Amino acid sequence: MSQHGESSSMRRPEAPGPETVLGKTMKVLLAFSVESTMLGFAELRARTELPKATLHRLLADLVGARLLERVDGKYRLSRLVFELGMRASVERTLLEVAMPFLEDLSERTQETVHLGVLEGDEVVYVAKLGGHRQASAPSSIGGRMPLHATAIGKALLAGAGDEVIDRVLAGRLRRCSARTIVNRSVLRGQLQDILERGISFEYEESAPGIVCVAAPIHDQDGRAIAGVSVTGRKGRFQPARHAQAVRSAGAGIGATLVRRANLSGGSGHRN
Repeated sequence: MSQHGESSSMRRPEAPGPETVLGKTMKVLLAFSVESTMLGFAELRARTELPKATLHRLLADLVGARLLERVDGKYRLSRLVFELGMRASVERTLLEVAMPFLEDLSERTQETVHLGVLEGDEVVYVAKLGGHRQASAPSSIGGRMPLHATAIGKALLAGAGDEVIDRVLAGRLRRCSARTIVNRSVLRGQLQDILERGISFEYEESAPGIVCVAAPIHDQDGRAIAGVSVTGRKGRFQPARHAQAVRSAGAGIGATLVRRANLSGGSGHRN
C-alpha cells in the first residue's frame, strides 16, 4: 500500500508526458475553448509553445485524422470530436440504465451477458458480465465482431434499416467459424424474422460450441440503438428457454432510456 493507503493498482494512470506525441497532440486540442473556437497557426503556436515544424506536422496529422478542420487558414475542432464526446456521454447513460437489467439476466441464467452497440458494420461490446458458468465467447469489452456472425449483431442489423442491411450484405461476410452464415438470402430471411419476433439466435456462428440469444434495445423512434444477449455453451445452454427474459430486458432498458430522455427534455439516445 502507498502512504495514502492506496495500492498501486488503484492509482490513476499518469497523463501522457508533454514531450510525447500524444502529449503534444493534447496541447493542440486543448488550446481550443468555448471562447476560442477558431485559431490561426500563430495563436496555436503561442498557446502550445510547440516548435513551428512540430506544430505544422501535428496540425496536418490532426486534419488528416478528421479531428481538426481547416477553414480560411484557421483551425477548429471537427464535428468528429463533438460526436465522440456525445458518444461517450450516451454510452455512459446506456450503461447506467442497462446494468441492473444485465445483472438480473446474469443472476437468472448464470451465463455470460453482453451489451453491444452498432458501429459501422460491427457490433462493439460495451459491457460483459461473466456468469458462474461463463462460456469462453470471443467477445471482450471494447471488442468488435461482424454483425452477421453474432446474435446481438444480427439483432442490431435487423433494426438498422434497409440501407445498412444492403451495405453489410453487399460486403465481404467473414467466416468466424464453420457455421457462420454467409449466404445472403438466408441472412435476409433471418433478419426479417428477427424484425418481426424481436429476438435473435446464434448457433456456433461466432465460435465453435457457443450459442446465444439476443434482443434489440429501441429508442423512442423505434430504432435499434443497442442490443442485449445471453451466451452459453452448446449442450448446456438452451437459448430459446431464455428468449422471453432477454426480450423483456431489452424492452425494459429501452423504456427506461426513453423515460429518462423525456424527463430531461432530451430527444433520446442517439447513436
